[in-house]
Amino acid sequence: MAGTGALRAFYRNGDGEVRFFDTYDPERLNQALADRQGLLWLDLLVASEDDGQVLADVFRFHPLTIEDSVTPRVDPAKVDDHGDYLFIVVQALTGYTLHEELESVEVDFYLGPNYVVSCHLQPVPAIDQFAERCHRGEYILAHSADWLLHGLMDALVDEYLPVVDAVDETIDRLEEEVLHNPGTHLLHQIMMVKRNALRLRRATTPQRDIMNRLSRGEFPKLIREETSIYYRDIYDHLVRTEYLVEALRDLADGALNTYLSVVSNRLNEVMKILTVAFVPLTIGTLISGIYGMNLTPGFWPPADSEWGFGAVVAVMIVVALLVLAYFRYRRWI
Repeated sequence: MAGTGALRAFYRNGDGEVRFFDTYDPERLNQALADRQGLLWLDLLVASEDDGQVLADVFRFHPLTIEDSVTPRVDPAKVDDHGDYLFIVVQALTGYTLHEELESVEVDFYLGPNYVVSCHLQPVPAIDQFAERCHRGEYILAHSADWLLHGLMDALVDEYLPVVDAVDETIDRLEEEVLHNPGTHLLHQIMMVKRNALRLRRATTPQRDIMNRLSRGEFPKLIREETSIYYRDIYDHLVRTEYLVEALRDLADGALNTYLSVVSNRLNEVMKILTVAFVPLTIGTLISGIYGMNLTPGFWPPADSEWGFGAVVAVMIVVALLVLAYFRYRRWI
């Protein structure tokens, strides 16, 4: 290959013998494609647009599909019927890291009568694990191309549930922290969880529709009736995952509302304490300000009396206690 990407291929011939090769060999690939009784799985890790050469020279795929496979943008999930092959775009998850935004990896599949081609711009653990299974057991490649494609897609969809469970555990932990220590850092984490739940929803809903199309006999030329039930199973998994994702969104909204309520209650408590402390002091300040004015000796208490200062202080204390008693009577404190 002219590019710097990685290529690996598994080829089972008509006699059931499985061969593996990881170099670009057009002659060997053309020989595998010519074997209608065999099965070829080519996995391509794209590093540059030059890596699409094998898709154009050997398989003769449509240029628009090759452009989707080698460009770095992430396309929405879809399935296109090109007559002799299907072009399918799905999104895979590479894992979940706490406090970080989920990243999806586009995986493009080509399904032909005796081959499956998978293309992706980043390593996908689910595909790597599936390749390891092919190394260990040849029975995975003993079936048809549509069954092989089902196995690859099922491996990608299986990675969704662990991510959903991890996000769910994150929400539970955030709810506990909100009740005990509602710091401002929790708001960022809650918003990150809400964003991750939205990304999960955007990834599962289109793929659910694709699996529905693949399972209802819309492409009988390439997906046999006896294989379509396996795609129905993937569809069921995506439906359940979508329900869980919707629950995550509700839980994230609940965590955000709890955070806002706790912060609001704490603010109310602070304002209550400040009010209780400020009002008695304000009354004392008012009284002391009045008696700090120049008053005539005849005003009570006389300015030259020995007990006048003590009387004013006593009045301030009594009024402050009366105000606190009134607050207590109204259950404000």
